[in-house]
Amino acid sequence: MMNEYLEPFIINALKEDVGDGDHSSQSCIPADAEGKVQLLVKESGVLAGVDVAFEIFRYLQPDIEISPLLGDGTLVQPGDVAFTVRGKTLTLLKAERLVLNIMQRMSGIATQTREYVQLVDGLNTKILDTRKTTPGMRFLEKAAVKIGGGENHRMGLYDMVMLKDNHVDFAGGIKKAIKTAQKYLKNIGKDLKIEIEVRNMDELQQVLNTGGVHRIMLDNFDTGTTRQAVELINGKYETESSGGITKETLRSYAECGVDYISVGALTHQIKSLDMSLKAV
Repeated sequence: MMNEYLEPFIINALKEDVGDGDHSSQSCIPADAEGKVQLLVKESGVLAGVDVAFEIFRYLQPDIEISPLLGDGTLVQPGDVAFTVRGKTLTLLKAERLVLNIMQRMSGIATQTREYVQLVDGLNTKILDTRKTTPGMRFLEKAAVKIGGGENHRMGLYDMVMLKDNHVDFAGGIKKAIKTAQKYLKNIGKDLKIEIEVRNMDELQQVLNTGGVHRIMLDNFDTGTTRQAVELINGKYETESSGGITKETLRSYAECGVDYISVGALTHQIKSLDMSLKAV
């Protein structure tokens, strides 16, 4: 999955970890020694980050031998082996921690995302991530959400106009915020979708009176008010619930008929999946 973000990420991550050399390995392993390792899963969940791991190994040693056994999105159990890699021993040791850090975190995110997605099984509501991600790793964490069956919200501030409470307050109200955003997009020649956050039914009515948006976020609404809001919007705009929604309340919000539920916890409150890279 090498893209514009991945190679610079790998370079910086290795620079951070390796510095001027892996002196632990170089002090006791001959430079020409070769070895083999396997990625051992130690906890049940959803596997993610396999493709990224391969790119790390290939970046360090282009001719390395990789034998994939399980791919991203696979449901794994303790004892499963995701892949084996044969190459220079120094390469394997240099890649070990970076590969594990990425795969454990991505697999943790994919696993948790799948749990949320399963909770709305049979309903039309989709689970979205947010921008609550680790700086520098957003593209990996959002990829993990997709692997787990969720959907990505915007990638950043650049690919969608999202008018939140602070934007509305600074702009001088709902109508001013929407109209100014529409004018701005026209002036710069960008065709971006506009989403606006509302905090109560009064603000929702103001949005409906103004129009010109693509999606309405119902922020911190209870389920009763959410159902009322969805009925009022009546399919004219996409709807998204957000704010304080837990695994326990997730399905009740989805049953209100919202199109999306955004969950920051997918990426910022996760437990990494346990795995290790062991010599064979």
